[in-house]
Formats: sequence, structure tokens, C-alpha cells
Amino acid sequence: MNIPHIPVLYNETLEAFKDINDGYIIDCTTGFAGHSSGLLNQNENINLICNDQDDEALAFSKKRLESFSSRVIFNKGNFEHVIETFKDYDIKGILADIGVSSLQLDKQDRGFGFESDTLDMRMNQNQSLDAATVVNTYSQGELERIFKDYGEVREYKKVASIIVNNRPFNSSKELAEFLSKKMSKGKLHPATLPFQAIRIEVNDELGVLERLFDSLEKAKFKNCIVAIISFHSLEDRIVKNYFKKWSKSCICPEGVFRCECGNNHALGKIITKKPIIPTAQEIKQNPRSRSSKLRIFKFE
Repeated sequence: MNIPHIPVLYNETLEAFKDINDGYIIDCTTGFAGHSSGLLNQNENINLICNDQDDEALAFSKKRLESFSSRVIFNKGNFEHVIETFKDYDIKGILADIGVSSLQLDKQDRGFGFESDTLDMRMNQNQSLDAATVVNTYSQGELERIFKDYGEVREYKKVASIIVNNRPFNSSKELAEFLSKKMSKGKLHPATLPFQAIRIEVNDELGVLERLFDSLEKAKFKNCIVAIISFHSLEDRIVKNYFKKWSKSCICPEGVFRCECGNNHALGKIITKKPIIPTAQEIKQNPRSRSSKLRIFKFE
């Protein structure tokens, strides 16, 4: 079977879950099942819940994990709902690799790449909102908001203005070439951050991540390892802030002279004080891993 994907931080992710000997691990974003197959091989007594919202990814993973079929449950859906769906299971681990999958990046008809002949960017192709709608119908003010907040684009006003004044755009390739001509050159392709912003808007990526964390906080799985791989600062900030919140024992307001809350509110502990990042060797083998960060928390 041809495996068209290299899972990022593979060994580091398996290390996070190595001591789990029973129960279920949820892979919230199974993709090509790179991490999933590794976990099933490493942890011989665990069962895996493989979740993804992409039909192509699930079809591929079902074939790849065929030999483990008695230990795997496949679930189609956005990962914001997966905890609620399986809240009554004996969950011992949660993994979420929240980047865009290689399948989505490499397939030209998905509209994520700079050479794509479509303007789509939907992770779930059954939803109505796509990149063409955002680019060609959003007001200039709405585009400014997403480029500033989701792409951290310095020239967000300029980018929004030139798009509005030159649309419609019919493909990601057309939009990328246009931005390349009109924007300042730097280390990144000029379309990188605007594309990131459009993709986040189309898929509500930050909102979905926050709702995953809210559902985890509500579920409070005992002795459960949570490992999250993120790919840009906005996602990583959300992960960091939730882990910090969950590890706080005292939740009294700042400035209170004496603790009045009982000082027993910590849900667990942060395992990674600093995020785990890929080695130089991994980045050389898989350049897409360069911005990945792995943070780990343990519910107690």
C-alpha cells in the first residue's frame, strides 16, 4: 500500500502514549492513519477510535488499518463532537494533529495549494461555505478581519482591498499568482498567510479547537493523556492557555490576599513545560513538519 504521508513528530507522539495498557485512545484527526497505525502496533492492548471529517481520509485509513479491525472504531465527524459521542467509553488518551493533511494539500481539486485549479479549502466537502465564497463575496471589512486575526497579515488592509477590487477569482492558483505580484516578498510565499486566514475561516478551525477543549474539560476523563500537535501560533496559543488553565489549583481572582477557593481545582498537570518541536533531521526529511509543536497534558 502506497503511504503518501509522513506523520509529524511521530516518535515523540508514540512516546506520549507508551504507558497506556488498556481502554481507548481517540485519534481526533486520523488522516492517513500514520499516528494511528503506530499506536496500534505499540500499544497492543488498546482500542482506537479513528475520527475524521474527510471521506477520502477515512476510506484510506480503513484499508490501512484492516489488520487491526477488531480494535478500531471509525467515526466520521468534526473533532469538536468526538468527545461527546464517546464520553461513556474508557478513554485513556486523546490525540489531535490539527494541521491540514497532506491528502488535502496535495490533491489539486481540494483548493488548498497554490497550484490548485479550484478555490475550495473545505476539510469537510459536504459543508456549504468554501474559499470561493469567502474571497468573492465577503465585504472588505470582513476580509480585513480574517487576514488580521487569522493570518496575522501585516498588510491586511491592502490585501483585502486589492482582492475586493480585482475579484472574482476562480482558483487558488489565480489568487496565489495575483498576491505574489501585488504583495511584499519575504521568506514565505506572499500568499501563505492570506491562504491560512481563508482556510481557518472556511473551516472555523479555531472555534472547533476551542470546542474540543471545552468538551474535554466537561468530560474530565480520569488518567487520560491529551497530546495536541499544532502548526501555527494561533492554535498553539489556544492549546497552551487551556493546559495552563487546567493545571491551576487556585482559581481566586488576582489580588486576593488569601486563597478562598480551596486550592484544589487543578484537573491534572502539564507534561510538556515547553512544546516539543521536530528535530533538524525530521525537518530535512519532511519540510512540512517545521512549524509543528506538540504539547501534552495529563488529566488526573
